[in-house]
Amino acid sequence: MTAMGRGRPARPWVSVVVPTRNEARNVEIVLPALAAVRPALHEIIVVDGNSVDGTAETAQRVLPDAKVINQTRSGKGNALACGFAAATGDIIVMFDADGSADPAEIPAFVAALVAGADFAKGSRFAPGGGSDDITPLRNAGNAGLNLAANTLFGTNHSDLCYGYNAFWADIRPVLALPPLDAPGGRDMLWGDGFEIETLLSCRVAVAGLTVTEVPSVERQRIFGQTNLRTFADGTRVLRTLLVERFGGRGRPGTAGARACRGVVAGS
Repeated sequence: MTAMGRGRPARPWVSVVVPTRNEARNVEIVLPALAAVRPALHEIIVVDGNSVDGTAETAQRVLPDAKVINQTRSGKGNALACGFAAATGDIIVMFDADGSADPAEIPAFVAALVAGADFAKGSRFAPGGGSDDITPLRNAGNAGLNLAANTLFGTNHSDLCYGYNAFWADIRPVLALPPLDAPGGRDMLWGDGFEIETLLSCRVAVAGLTVTEVPSVERQRIFGQTNLRTFADGTRVLRTLLVERFGGRGRPGTAGARACRGVVAGS
């Protein structure tokens, strides 16, 4: 498989999208660390999900140059979609706000994309990767779901359920995420929730894009408690695999893909 894009720059502008919900204490640490990444990032986009702890205000205070926006519905997937649409860089990096991702790894993701990948997939299980946070139960669950994903989509990835990823901005239409202005209010549409990382992997695979795994070390959350629910979220991931494989939702050219193209074009 060859890279999708043509004329991609050798020295790309990098946008980092940080979805947040009640992460004020963490963004005080995470955002300055992102700002210190070299070479310098083009922009840092903080997407606030109706936080009640002053996350948006804290982000603007500690990093005045950050682009702080509100998501249009609810859920991590919708927050990321809002950030993707707002990004003006050549490359988009997905970055969790809880301190589990290491900003120093961003150049490795960028290098993988510049070398020819369309999508750089972070992996805790590739040589050089690791996790200070994953439990034995979650590890076993991830291994089983990863095997299911590889079997269903003909891929050979080592880590399905990890949110540290990066991709060229020109593949946004292929991802076919729900339009930001689609009705739903605070109700989540398909792709608005924590299924987002799995959904992206499925759609990238269906589109035949080039994927490179990047070793990554997951650190422990700095403050607060994780929202991850092992069994409930594992069930959601499995459902995502089945819907995306047999439901036709992830195939380019669907109505959802056309709608997403309109959102990207107007961003």
